[in-house]
Amino acid sequence: MISVDLLTIELLSVALVARSVTAVAGLFVATLAYRGYRRNDSTKMRALAVGIGLLTAGVYVAVVLADLTGAGSGIVLLVRGLVTVAGLCVVLYAMVAA
Repeated sequence: MISVDLLTIELLSVALVARSVTAVAGLFVATLAYRGYRRNDSTKMRALAVGIGLLTAGVYVAVVLADLTGAGSGIVLLVRGLVTVAGLCVVLYAMVAA
């Protein structure tokens, strides 16, 4: 039988791996958008690259840093939400204004 502590550690490990894979995939897509910006000198692509980077790697970094500082669950959710809103605003800017 698996103890509760071991199960908790395994669930945290799975969550960390899932977040890491999401961040890496997002950085790959952001890199492709940045390459499009460099190739075509398009400010929309630059803004899109920044927005995607914030939505994926930015959220990952913010959550990891909040966890490392020992912040409570509410603070972690607040930080994650703020970075997500910032990323979505930049993507919206890329689609509408840039």
